[in-house]
Amino acid sequence: MQYQAPGNDLRFLLFDVLGADKLHELEPYADATPDLISAVIDEAGKLAAEVIQPTNQVGDRQGCQYDPQTHNVTTPEGFKEAYQKFVEGGWTALDAPLEYGGQGLPHTLKFVVDEMVCSTNLSLGMYPGLTHGAISALYKHGTDELKSTYLEKLISGEWTGTMCLTEPHCGTDLGMIRTRATPNDDGSYAIEGTKIWITGGEHDLVHNIVHLVLAKLPGAPDTTKGISLFVVPKFLPESGERNPAFCGGLEHKMGIKGSATCVMNFEGARGWLVGEPNDGMRAMFTMMNEARLMVGMQGLGLAEMAYQESLGFARERLQSRSLTGAKNPDGPADPIIVHPDVRRMLMRQKVLNEGMRALALFTGHQLDLSVAHGDETVRENADNLVQLLTPVVKAFLTDEGFNNANVGLQVLGGSGFTTDWPLEQLVRDGRIARIYEGTNGIQAMDLVGRKLGLKGGALVRTLFAELTSYLKDNSDAPHREELKAAMKRLETATLWLASNAPKDPEQAGAAASPYLRLMALTVIGYLWSRMAGAAQQGLDNGAENRPLLESKLVSARFYFEKLLPETDWLLQDIESGKDSMMAFSDDHWVA
Repeated sequence: MQYQAPGNDLRFLLFDVLGADKLHELEPYADATPDLISAVIDEAGKLAAEVIQPTNQVGDRQGCQYDPQTHNVTTPEGFKEAYQKFVEGGWTALDAPLEYGGQGLPHTLKFVVDEMVCSTNLSLGMYPGLTHGAISALYKHGTDELKSTYLEKLISGEWTGTMCLTEPHCGTDLGMIRTRATPNDDGSYAIEGTKIWITGGEHDLVHNIVHLVLAKLPGAPDTTKGISLFVVPKFLPESGERNPAFCGGLEHKMGIKGSATCVMNFEGARGWLVGEPNDGMRAMFTMMNEARLMVGMQGLGLAEMAYQESLGFARERLQSRSLTGAKNPDGPADPIIVHPDVRRMLMRQKVLNEGMRALALFTGHQLDLSVAHGDETVRENADNLVQLLTPVVKAFLTDEGFNNANVGLQVLGGSGFTTDWPLEQLVRDGRIARIYEGTNGIQAMDLVGRKLGLKGGALVRTLFAELTSYLKDNSDAPHREELKAAMKRLETATLWLASNAPKDPEQAGAAASPYLRLMALTVIGYLWSRMAGAAQQGLDNGAENRPLLESKLVSARFYFEKLLPETDWLLQDIESGKDSMMAFSDDHWVA
C-alpha cells in the first residue's frame, strides 16, 4: 500500500500540544510560521510516498553491489534519482546553518522529515542522515578553513559524509582503536587503519564522500583521551586527486540492504584535524548524539509503516465471525479487525506509535528551545531535557519500533512471513536500529551511569520539575492519578539507583535497561495526558477534526489501562537488584 504521512497527527502534536506553532516568535526561527510548518509536512509526505517509497522493495532485493577491482559501490536501481530529487527539494539543508547555504529551520522539522523518509526507505535515508551529523561536527568544531571547504557542499547534498569509529577488533570500546594519524609537512595528517560498519562509506549517489575518522596521534594516550578526529575526503577538494581511502568490501546484512555498509581502508590518506588534538571524542559525540536521535526516528518510521500495512490488511482480510455476531453479514466472514486479539495488537501499535512520536517531537522542540530561546534559564532547562532524553529516544523508539513491526507481521499471520508482503522487510530493517550508534544496553548505561549524575543531578531534576509542574497546574489533567503513580515509581527507582549504584556499579548495570524503559513509559504517559487534554479542549471548542480528537481520548485510555501498568513490575525488577543475574559461576552456564 502507499504510505500515508501522518499529517493530521503531526499538526495536532506540534500546534495543539507542544506549542511549536510559536517557534516563529524566536528570532532564529522567524520563518517557521504555522503555514510553513504545514507546507513542510505536506511536501515531505508527498516526497516520501511518491519518490522514496517506490525504491524501498527494489533496494532490499537488489542491495548494493561492490566491485573489488575498482573499490566502487553501486546503489540499487532508482536510488540515485530519488536522492537527486531529495537534494533538489532542499531537504538536505532544512535545519542547516544559513551562512553555509542552509535554511536554518527548526530541528523539530527535521525530526518530522526523518520519520517520513525512514517509513518509506530506511536504507536511502541513511545517506543524507549521516551527512547531517558530519555537518554539525564540522560546524561546531572545525576551523574556518574546514568549514568553508566542506560545509556548503555537504549542506547542499552535493557531497555526503560518514562517521568512522568502529574497527575489526573493537566496537564501543573506542580506546582500543589502532588507526594512526602521522603529521605531514603541510599540516595535514597521513591516516592509516581500517574501519568497519561504515554507513555510506562508498557509493555512487555523489562524486565526493567526506569521512570523519577517529585516529590516534603519535604518543597519544592509549585510551579514549588519546583520540583525535580528522576529516578525510574521498577526493581532495583543492586538486581533485583521489585520496587513498578505499572500500574494502560490503557487510552481508539481514536488512537495510540498500545502505552501503562498508569496510574502509585508509592507506596513508590525507586528513585534517577537527578540533583539538586528543579531543576527538567530544567532537565525535556531536555527531553521535544527532545520530542517536535520528536512529530513534528510524524506529518510529518503521513502526508507522508497519502499522499502516497491518491496519490495511486487518480491515480487508476476512476470517471467522465476530464473537458478538456477524459484522459483515453479506460476506463469508468478518474482517479480522473485529477480533479482540487483533484489536489489541493494532491498538498497541497505534497508541505506542503516537506516544513515541510525541516523545520524539517533545525532545526536538526542547532542542530548538535550547538553542533559540531568549531566556537563559529556559535554554538551560531545555538542554537538560535533551541530554537526558537522547538515550531514551534512541533506545525506546527502536525497541518498540522493532516490536511494533513484529506485531504487524503477526497481524498478517502467514502472509506476514512471506516476501509477498512488506512486513518481513520492515522487521529485518528495524532490527539493526537497536544495535548501531550504541546498542540500547549502552544507551541505558549512558542514562544511569552518566546522565543521572551529570551537573549534580540537574538533568533528572529538570524532568521531575516538568512533570510535577504539569500536575500542579492541571488539577483536572486526564488520567492524573495513573500518571502520578508512574511518576512516583520513577522517583523511587531514581532514589534506589542513587543509593545503591555508588556502592556497587553492577547494581546500576543490572537496573539500567528497566530504568530507561520506566522513564520512557512515564514521560510518554505525561505526553498522553497532555494529548488527551488538548483533544478534549478541541472537542469542547467545536473543532472540525472530531474523529482524530475522539481517537486521542480512547487511545489515552488504552495507554493508561494497558501499557503504563508495566512501570509497576519495572520498578520491582530494579529494586530486586543484581543478585539473580550475577549469581551464576562459570560452570553453571553449561550445567
